[in-house]
Amino acid sequence: MASAGASSVWQSLAIRSPVRLESLGVLALLVATMAILSPFFFSISNILNILLATAVIGVLAIGATFVICSAGLDLSLGSVVGFSGVVGALAVDSLGLPWPIAVPACVVAGMFCGAINGFLVTRAKIPAFIVTLGMLGLARGAALVLTNGKPVYGLPSELLFLGQGRPFGVPMPVFIFIGVALVAHYVLASTRFGRYTLVIGDNETAARATGIDVDVHRLKLYTLSGGLAGIAGLIFMARVNAGDPTAGLNYELTAITAAIIGGTNLFGGRGSVLGTFVGALIMGVLQNGLNLLAVQSYYQQMAIGAVLILAVWLDRVNAQRTTG
Repeated sequence: MASAGASSVWQSLAIRSPVRLESLGVLALLVATMAILSPFFFSISNILNILLATAVIGVLAIGATFVICSAGLDLSLGSVVGFSGVVGALAVDSLGLPWPIAVPACVVAGMFCGAINGFLVTRAKIPAFIVTLGMLGLARGAALVLTNGKPVYGLPSELLFLGQGRPFGVPMPVFIFIGVALVAHYVLASTRFGRYTLVIGDNETAARATGIDVDVHRLKLYTLSGGLAGIAGLIFMARVNAGDPTAGLNYELTAITAAIIGGTNLFGGRGSVLGTFVGALIMGVLQNGLNLLAVQSYYQQMAIGAVLILAVWLDRVNAQRTTG
């Protein structure tokens, strides 16, 4: 009886919690393990490094969360990061525009790529996997063409503050990441836009029957995902003081993994931005810990891929247990 009662309490907490409790457990276990394996893990500078490295992936993962919640997929996120950063850098370097123009230039460039994805998915009825995989190549190629394959250096100091500034000792990208996460959480959890997103992912036929314009909403979701990739591109550009056409390489894999391990259902209908926030921290801690342990980058890619497969498998097992 006591065991049944404890199980009931645990299930109740899991249902009411905006963050999957298993994700918090994984994060705690990972932090404890890395702290034991490396004496430098818990230093203030390393913690700030984790948060800084998580910012770009975290913003990307939030965009991925919205699309995946609607039973969609965006594989172009990493390439859009590079393309958006290049557009922002060229706006102030080659065109000589004032530095504030770089901010909307990055976001609009990302939204443009996202809108193309959304249009082809909804109007041309091409599967999202194919469309966004194609955009992955198109955006990367466009960034390389615009720069002749070379980074665009020499950004204004005001722009660099967005990536290198440290208000109150905390990296500016961390503030941007937290701000984006708070706004996105409110939108997904407390607005009609968020409810429509989850309904479409759960049952598209029912969503259409209730009068939701599924195609228009999906177009907005892909545009939003692209815009958030543009913000990530802005952060990356300002951090490295360059519009790098190779920026964001393979970031889409890490971002999607962060969203799924944070509790977003790969097949749509369920997701939480706060859960994605925790998932991004898990990926940040994992990569940082592997770096501290001098693990080669090849093995890090293997670890990320394994975590993605494991997260999806556990999600399916949990779903079958709940429905069973």
